[in-house]
Amino acid sequence: MTAIKQRKSNRRKISRKPKKWAPWKWHLLAYTILLFSFLTFHYRDGIVYFIADCYESIFKNHKKNEITIHDIRAVEILDKHKKHLFGFDVSHYQSDINWKEIDSLYNKFAIDYVFLRSTMGVEGIDTKFKYNFKKAKSRLLVRGAYHYYRPDENSTLQAQNFIKNTPLEPGDFFPVLDIEELPKEQSKDKMREGLTNWLRLVEKHYGVKPIIYSGANFYELHLKEHFPEYKIWIAKYSLFNEKMNNDWHFWQFTDKGTVNGIETKVDLNIFKGDRYDLKQYVIQ
Repeated sequence: MTAIKQRKSNRRKISRKPKKWAPWKWHLLAYTILLFSFLTFHYRDGIVYFIADCYESIFKNHKKNEITIHDIRAVEILDKHKKHLFGFDVSHYQSDINWKEIDSLYNKFAIDYVFLRSTMGVEGIDTKFKYNFKKAKSRLLVRGAYHYYRPDENSTLQAQNFIKNTPLEPGDFFPVLDIEELPKEQSKDKMREGLTNWLRLVEKHYGVKPIIYSGANFYELHLKEHFPEYKIWIAKYSLFNEKMNNDWHFWQFTDKGTVNGIETKVDLNIFKGDRYDLKQYVIQ
């Protein structure tokens, strides 16, 4: 019995050494701290803005706990482009918009313009376009309309669909061609021929060259060298991208923005210029 007790006593005296962290864990921790520090410093203005206003109900239509890194980033970018003009774009995906409340982005930045989806392909019509197009004018916003291009459908019929359903007036933006996807049933060259045909027909009808909208990568790879004479509206969402490329005239920098009067998240845009410059993009 005594020997057994002695062995148990010895076991209790043995101290267990703490487990050492593997080197990769220390590296991961260090990188995480550095990244957090960088993001905090990089987006300090946006973070401070939300902290300062969190008790004043920043979003009329959103709860405070819905603030995300995308909102902080958006405020940061808007702050860095105060000399430019801000706007948003919508389609039927935004459902019913309370246009009476459309006045600013994040209760801080004035809104000057809006783009609305009008048509899609050879026969698609945005169910909210007619109403939104009328209401946008009542808010004294410069308004524009875009056609979502389907590369495997007939380009002439697509142009006719847009023209038939889009009554642009003096003071409205030039028509916009939205091209985001490659064809599945034809070559890229055939796609560009179709785009050229659409642009030509629409320009003939409205008397102005349309604006081309696309994603940054799609534009660089498939459009840039082929349509140098057109004004460009680019979509590029990146936590670290804060400047407009010299090729771009409009920059859609987020698809998760907040606008008073709209319950869903919204695409936000920056125009590279002032109100005088904007006149060069509207029908006279």
